Amino acid sequence: MALAGDKSILAIDLGTSAVKLAVVTLRGRILGGDVEPLELRLLPDGGAEQEPEAWWRAVVRGTRRLLASGRVAASDIVGVNCSSQWSGTVAVDARGTPLCPALIWMDSRGAPHVRRVAHGLIPIEGYGVTRLLQWIRLSGGAPTLSGKDPVGHILYLQSARPDVYRDTYKFLEPKDWLNLKLSGRFAASYDSITLHWVTDNRALSRIDYDERLLKLSGLERDKLPDLVPAASVLGPLSAEAARELGLSEDVRVVSGSPDILAAAVGSGAVGDHEPHLCVGTSSWLCCHVPYKKTDIFHQIASVPSALPGRYLLANEQESAGICLAFLKDNILYGHGRGPGDAEEDSGEVYRLMESEAGRVPAGSENLIFLPWLNGERSPVDDKSLRGGFFNQSLKTTRAHMVRAVMEGVAFNSRWLFTYVEQFVGRKLESLRIIGGGARSALWCQIHADVLGRSIQQVDEPVLANARGAAFQAAVALGELTVEEIPSLVPVARTFHPDPANRALYDELFREFVNLYKSNKAIFARLNRARSA
Repeated sequence: MALAGDKSILAIDLGTSAVKLAVVTLRGRILGGDVEPLELRLLPDGGAEQEPEAWWRAVVRGTRRLLASGRVAASDIVGVNCSSQWSGTVAVDARGTPLCPALIWMDSRGAPHVRRVAHGLIPIEGYGVTRLLQWIRLSGGAPTLSGKDPVGHILYLQSARPDVYRDTYKFLEPKDWLNLKLSGRFAASYDSITLHWVTDNRALSRIDYDERLLKLSGLERDKLPDLVPAASVLGPLSAEAARELGLSEDVRVVSGSPDILAAAVGSGAVGDHEPHLCVGTSSWLCCHVPYKKTDIFHQIASVPSALPGRYLLANEQESAGICLAFLKDNILYGHGRGPGDAEEDSGEVYRLMESEAGRVPAGSENLIFLPWLNGERSPVDDKSLRGGFFNQSLKTTRAHMVRAVMEGVAFNSRWLFTYVEQFVGRKLESLRIIGGGARSALWCQIHADVLGRSIQQVDEPVLANARGAAFQAAVALGELTVEEIPSLVPVARTFHPDPANRALYDELFREFVNLYKSNKAIFARLNRARSA
């Protein structure tokens, strides 16, 4: 338990599979945490939805349970800050009530509508060249043709749910909806609004909506929230939120940030060109950079960071830890079978899987797993891609499949890493690793071997987002400087590449990329109906 008077932040991390809550001191010490699982609804037409009110109920339950545990004191909490899944859309009325389920980052139903607004003469990668250059020049990127950005979600609702679109007062990102529940303010931050691709991001001190981009995308300014800088204090907790959470109305609500941006802060890699790799449900490989730049061909761009006046090289790979969860739940064990579905039992299953995979030689005897279970964003934007095992034989065991999944995710990270290093124009010697996958020593070593780089396992890697949210809040409240952050994030262990595995993984990685090149047309044909 914290000492009396040890000022702390309630950090809320809204993920896809769960809400994680943590109380973190202003110096980054995690005093206690809690987890509330969430339901995800996947629809046959490419829809991916969650109930916003279920997010809030999970936040309330977890906070109440955390305060009741005795590990933290409500009176010591001075701020609350959210990190959350990014690229989602909550349509709300003037009271902030959701008008339909949230369309989250996996929802691709807007794809045909994005293609419609993106097309033009002289096409480049599916975009009209004039439109593409205008998006890139002003915002730094362009809407993904997969339809998974908020612009795709909003255009989909405009077409398929005109009643919802008509009645919508504001379209909010998930963390901005949580901030509305906390503070009563309709607002987005410079960082969270980025993936709408309608803001001029050339000057970090005065980001605002651009009329040319709004017209290009077909979005209405009146239906979008007002903007505040990154790491802004929105105000105190509303009376209703304070009562529900069991906190004082004096607690300050900070603007928060999307998960990728919060993780960059929580990893401790806050200097320019200091990379971190997250292996969570999805995966990303990011670093802060001192410039605005775009690689449209590989879906990499530097965007406004969670830290004031900074850019972050951002990207995302659709499926990472979810591949291992899919293998566990749908192939090897199944929901409700084996040790059970409780979190502690699920953890025991993962430990068993890791132990078995550790007995399989590097390379899984040339069994290759393709991790594109929900298409891909970076380094290729292709929603028709799918996953699977390649080169399976009668000798393939459960252990081979587990290790192949871990290696396939690492191959995908290496594929992206190639273009990240090209983007920054230098060799990145080591990476910090965070996320649920970073708890596995075997997976950390596999990434070190596949990438050929040292991997620094951050202490308590699952809470990196929460730690980042706490640090951002401390900066916003004037209690911490950015320069102090690296020393406050301990590295639990460093994994170095094993030279004995280099040639093998180099060969398998080449074949991994060849499998994409050889099969992308087949995936497009097989999944044409879903991708239309």
